[in-house]
Amino acid sequence: MNDDQNSQARRQAWFALAVLFGINTMNFFDRQILAAVTEPIRKQWMLSDTAMGLMGTVFVLIYAAVGVPLGRWADSGRRAKILSVCVAIWSVFTAASGLAWNYWSLFVARIGVGVGEAGCSPAGNSLIGDLYPASKRARAISIFMLGLPIGIFFSNLLSGIIVEKFTPIVGAAWSWKIPFFAATIPGLILAALALRIIEPTRGATETFKIADQSREGSPYWRVLRIPTMWWIIISGALHNFNAYAVNAFMPAYLGRYHGLGLQKANTISAFTLGAVGVVGLLAGGVAADWARKKSPSGRMLLGALALLTLTPLTYLALNRPKGDMVSFMILMGTGWMLFYVYYVTVYPTVQDVVEPNLRGTAMALYFFAMYVLGGAFGTTALGMLSDYFAKSAMTAAGATAMTEAFRAVGLHNAFFIAPVISLLLAAVLFAGSRTVAGDMEKLQKWMREAANK
Repeated sequence: MNDDQNSQARRQAWFALAVLFGINTMNFFDRQILAAVTEPIRKQWMLSDTAMGLMGTVFVLIYAAVGVPLGRWADSGRRAKILSVCVAIWSVFTAASGLAWNYWSLFVARIGVGVGEAGCSPAGNSLIGDLYPASKRARAISIFMLGLPIGIFFSNLLSGIIVEKFTPIVGAAWSWKIPFFAATIPGLILAALALRIIEPTRGATETFKIADQSREGSPYWRVLRIPTMWWIIISGALHNFNAYAVNAFMPAYLGRYHGLGLQKANTISAFTLGAVGVVGLLAGGVAADWARKKSPSGRMLLGALALLTLTPLTYLALNRPKGDMVSFMILMGTGWMLFYVYYVTVYPTVQDVVEPNLRGTAMALYFFAMYVLGGAFGTTALGMLSDYFAKSAMTAAGATAMTEAFRAVGLHNAFFIAPVISLLLAAVLFAGSRTVAGDMEKLQKWMREAANK
């Protein structure tokens, strides 16, 4: 390509990445609203933590099930169109969440949000793989994934502010609904912008040009016979267990155990779970690309080290006494900053070991296991543990009625499952680092042979 063509291609790539970043931001903004307003919903409809966790579980199961066919569609259809349709669907159902009149109507609306959001990551990651070469993918994915912490940050921050400001005006029964309405318009604008993304040629940024060639056999089996993908899939399940459990209940945890009001609990959650991710993803993306140049297994080893370091930091944060918010924020924030390094080490590795025509399928399979085996259990497991420990505290005190004090003890004790899971995750990533070099070599060999045919 000449200089003008190269310049145009770079502009198109940056525009696409900017839109993808916006879409991913709203993806997690909409998803996190429920966590931000969990306490007013729970109290209004007199729900248990298990019931609130179950809503997250069903959301995740729908997300995972729909994601597989959407991933296959991303490998054959126009990815910009897929994104546009999916963003429009989840934005409409986010508005429907605000119209819910009881637990089950909200339950159904959140299912609709899950259906729409399922198309975001397979199509988005597939596009990035064809817009940026392997040496720059971790940084590009880090920008795309910035939508996760920024979405969580603004969702917690703004939802808390909105509820506090509108409660005196419309009452507690209506104020928690307003954040859902506020999220709808930006989503619909991004759905329109997605249609302006120019579809890149599949495999356009690879060293070896293989056009539309692919190997024979089931696309799913071709992905699953790659050893590294199994380690990545297991890691995804463990990582998402923690992600969903902690994100879903952190505002409630800070409110109950540390005695914070809704707005302050959400503000602290916004910083410790969201803002820190910006540093984790940007610095992690640069470090991951550097590690990849040093060694084929560099990215996976970096991810393992980050999660290993996260484990004691999270444990110490949860051990802080009630009201010690400064130490909690430093320890939890630093740990969760490292939590985000996972994305920029594992996601590019998928593209390093999977052929271009199967990357949407690979991400869909990964997300299916990530959500069904991990995220689906995270919220319900933590909710059930919270209810169990709350009941145990009530029994130990000789009481016969459940109080908010017992619920605070229960949720605090339940949260200690997070560092245990992160330690297991570090071990899995280390195991994956032992197979990735061989799988990368196999893919490059096949692509070299396919390009010469």
